Amino acid sequence: MTMAMASSSPASPIKQTNNNDNIKKNRIQVSNTKKPLFFYVNLAKRYLQQHKEIELSALGMAITTVVTIAEILKNNGFVTEKSIVTSTVGMKDVAKGRVIHKARIEIVLEKSEKFDSLIAATANGKVEKK
Repeated sequence: MTMAMASSSPASPIKQTNNNDNIKKNRIQVSNTKKPLFFYVNLAKRYLQQHKEIELSALGMAITTVVTIAEILKNNGFVTEKSIVTSTVGMKDVAKGRVIHKARIEIVLEKSEKFDSLIAATANGKVEKK
């Protein structure tokens, strides 16, 4: 497991260890409180129209949401699973003045061979059954 440090303060000297994470165009960071589940499912489909693969990532309680999104996309034939990485991230709790560790998951999904035909069928109002 790897550990990265993050802070809620933008001026803080503590940053995530991998700066490339912040500039990925095909990453969707999921929160379980900000948007409904199918917002992320539809967003993933739109990202897949532009990219060969996407990365879903989440911390803590949002991990369940990321797994559900990945399973919906897989079960409907839109993607195949490429990799799953779990880790622990240390985050500074400013109020308590200590570091708290949160679980993190990153799921990389690759566009399936039938993705384009499924998207076309959805756009035409036809929903294919498995």
